Amino acid sequence: MATNKSSEDRRKGRVRKAIKRAANGRPRLSVFRSSKHIYVQVIDDVRGHTVAAASTLEKALSEELKSGADKAAATAVGKLIAERAKAAGVDRVVFDRGAYIYHGRVKALADAAREGGLEF
Repeated sequence: MATNKSSEDRRKGRVRKAIKRAANGRPRLSVFRSSKHIYVQVIDDVRGHTVAAASTLEKALSEELKSGADKAAATAVGKLIAERAKAAGVDRVVFDRGAYIYHGRVKALADAAREGGLEF
């Protein structure tokens, strides 16, 4: 029985396919954005595990942020993931925006991660 994929799933698949092709063994910086929070992981697809992760649900971030769903929160998470990735020995990643447009919170997170020292 064939399953019908949503347009979001098809878009995410297209983006992920292109990213994995261009990765050359680099880990993937994957973003998930919900209406209330933003989550990010550095994933090593070769070994199949998460190297570092951060989100607005973490107690240290949630206490200092007004909301988990704005650009300020995305910037804080971007800086935190860059710090954790560098501590794990990852300097270069490929950015996986998923099905999201590179704008707003997703762009703020990426810019903060670049400021923190990640290259992509």
